[in-house]
Amino acid sequence: MARLTRRTVLRGSLGVAATGLLARPFVANAAATTAEVWWTQGFAQEEDIAYQKMIAEYEKASGNKIDYSIIPFAPLRQKMVSAITAGVVPDVMEYADFSFLPLNAWEDKLVDVSDIVEGQKSKYVETALASTLSFNSVTKQRAYYAVPMKAAGIPFHIWRSLVEKAGFKVEDIPNTWDAFLDFFKPVQDSLRKQGMRNIYAYGYQLTANGVDPGITFQGYLMAYGGTNLVTSDGKLHTDDPKVREAAVKAITKLTTPFKDGYVPPGVVNWNDADDNNAFHSKLIVMDFDGSLSTEVALYQKKEEYDDIITHSMPLGNDGKPIPSPMPIFGALIPKGAKNVAVAKELCKYMIQPNVLNEYLKGGLGRWALPMPEIAKSDPFWFKEDPHRTAYATETLVQPTVALYQAFNPAMARVDAEHVFSLAMLDVMNNGMAPEAAVDKAFKRAEEIFAKYPIASS
Repeated sequence: MARLTRRTVLRGSLGVAATGLLARPFVANAAATTAEVWWTQGFAQEEDIAYQKMIAEYEKASGNKIDYSIIPFAPLRQKMVSAITAGVVPDVMEYADFSFLPLNAWEDKLVDVSDIVEGQKSKYVETALASTLSFNSVTKQRAYYAVPMKAAGIPFHIWRSLVEKAGFKVEDIPNTWDAFLDFFKPVQDSLRKQGMRNIYAYGYQLTANGVDPGITFQGYLMAYGGTNLVTSDGKLHTDDPKVREAAVKAITKLTTPFKDGYVPPGVVNWNDADDNNAFHSKLIVMDFDGSLSTEVALYQKKEEYDDIITHSMPLGNDGKPIPSPMPIFGALIPKGAKNVAVAKELCKYMIQPNVLNEYLKGGLGRWALPMPEIAKSDPFWFKEDPHRTAYATETLVQPTVALYQAFNPAMARVDAEHVFSLAMLDVMNNGMAPEAAVDKAFKRAEEIFAKYPIASS
């Protein structure tokens, strides 16, 4: 299987020559000083180049120096946790784990950056704001503990050539949830009959590794009407019959194709990148995975890039829109940072609309700009590329909802324990009925949520 590769850690001061600033973004005239930054390495080299360019422009405008590290996402997750635990932290970090922000905000380990976010608040999509408005158990209040920078919808990725080889047309794919998913089973059957013995219809995450399985489950839960498993007040609603019914349907729909042979058997041991690898190797016809990582990785291979269909969330079985889970990434300042003033100035600079837009465009649009009106005014997002058009439409036009961790860090613990992934594995490997698996998962979730009480305001 072909594997996505990530380069080794890049570190050092920037030697990139700064190009002209767009409209000369405002930077305060602080005394020149240095700040340390940890940033997530991109899937494509263009993302890192775009980041370097943005930082070089900030350095030129401010006179400050940014000592930066660009680190692959998995090692960065570990590095961030170790730093917070040891109390030896950089000035700015891009959080590479959905759980890091709510858990550390809860424990009062992050600097409140509400003053920065408020300056651009009116421009953000609401879900980006909800995703970074975290509860602090010490202050007993919510505040912004990160500046939103990257929005990630959860689209489907489909090989047009495989659908057509099977004798079907992409244009005939239904646009309601169950019918959409069921379409791909006969595609696999047809390809198998043609001698493609190792092809599978689906490649979504059914594993207890990484962060993708929790998002996959939330997406399926939304499709069956279970949006209110965790509400914005931080409350868990496992006692809601509608939520339980949705969870049962979600786990049934996820696990039945596996048991019927429409999902690779090795999926139970996959990590977050393995579905991308399987898709790129054309071992699966369709994948359900966040961001445009799948497409961007093939950007320089035009024939393959153009062969992919990026499909936003279909309608629900009732014909109504399904809210897409929207992960949000951004920058935060850990308590203990040595240069909070410059850290805040840098964060304020990076979320100026023109700066952020150019940065994300430079990264090939893997992450959507979380500022809808700015994106709509730029042809890059909605008119120049069908992948970006579908992606931007899902994230910025269609309904979205924050990941449940944003509402209560207890859900971060639930996902860290892979509570709902284990429920799926109970069904797939142990023969447990979906209803029993859901009840077992709900019980564990209730135990975890009891440790994270959030009083109603």
